Amino acid sequence: MVGTVPVGGDAPITVQTMTNTPTSDPVATIDQIRRCEEAGADLIRVSCPDVESTAAFRQIVKAARVPLIADIHFHYKRALEAADAGAACLRINPGNIGSNARVAEVVRAAKANGCAIRIGVNAGSLEKDLLEKYGEPCPEALVESALDHIKLLQDHDFHEYKVAVKASDVFLAVSAYMGLAEAVDCPLHLGITEAGGLIGGTVKSSIGIGNMLWAGIGDTLRVSLSAEPEEEVRVGFEILKALGLRTRGVRVVSCPSCARQGFDVIRTVEALEKRLTHIKTPISLSVLGCVVNGPGEARETDIGVTGGGNGKHMVYLSGVTDHHVQSADMLDHIVALVEAKVAEIEAAQDATPPAVTEPAE
Repeated sequence: MVGTVPVGGDAPITVQTMTNTPTSDPVATIDQIRRCEEAGADLIRVSCPDVESTAAFRQIVKAARVPLIADIHFHYKRALEAADAGAACLRINPGNIGSNARVAEVVRAAKANGCAIRIGVNAGSLEKDLLEKYGEPCPEALVESALDHIKLLQDHDFHEYKVAVKASDVFLAVSAYMGLAEAVDCPLHLGITEAGGLIGGTVKSSIGIGNMLWAGIGDTLRVSLSAEPEEEVRVGFEILKALGLRTRGVRVVSCPSCARQGFDVIRTVEALEKRLTHIKTPISLSVLGCVVNGPGEARETDIGVTGGGNGKHMVYLSGVTDHHVQSADMLDHIVALVEAKVAEIEAAQDATPPAVTEPAE
């Protein structure tokens, strides 16, 4: 458990991100956390590099609606302070946290405060002895580092941990996770670290994280982008949605557009994605520019629109042709249809009686 959120086993794969505001500025950090929460973040990591940050962390924890993970590097005392301040999990990098004695102190603080621990092995900060042994970061070195620190936690009778073996190289990261998954049975935190900007980082993360999830590996993930943290959350959910592992919000099926399009598909989809970010209930929407694939895709979605001639487009509800809409009215109309459908779904869910459990004999 990371606070109230289960990680591992049959629990849903969780999506994390990390704030980039100065933690010593609680107002700015809480504002950013709010945006990440609205995007759907299950867990949020907050860096605690100094005493001012851990002092502010207590206020930030109280304001957050999701469990917070304290990110600790170099100064083990920050981990002790963050645990006391209400962190649900402590992320420590074994390569730079210090001696075994210091790790033992962190374990004691975690136990005393009910914190989980994430062992964060990273190709960019491997221990010196492993670099000397292997000559360079490699899957075997990452896995050995992880196993060494798992043993350290277990030796201190600590078992509430998850592990990451991240690298910026997709092949290195995937190979390391594959090796670790064969060696241990504990929750794994997935990520391609320092993946890059929004487009490049999304591609690298989708290939790397998607590869591992496809193989059944991974319990929680963070998409590391040089972009706003709420974008990391959105990309994380899109990866899970594409693999059928989580459903949240609107799943858009849309064409790349061509000369046959009856309306500006690209601009329409951009506008719809922005206007429908508040939708959390799973629902599917197809937006296609013409009748080549439009009717077929619409049959498989909750709501669909297919481009027609003279600015008049066909709207499908639950896969059935229903009515037409003019170009000028289309955006507002689709948003209204989605909101109405979501309200209908939510009302039906609220009306469903809870399952009756038969008493044990």
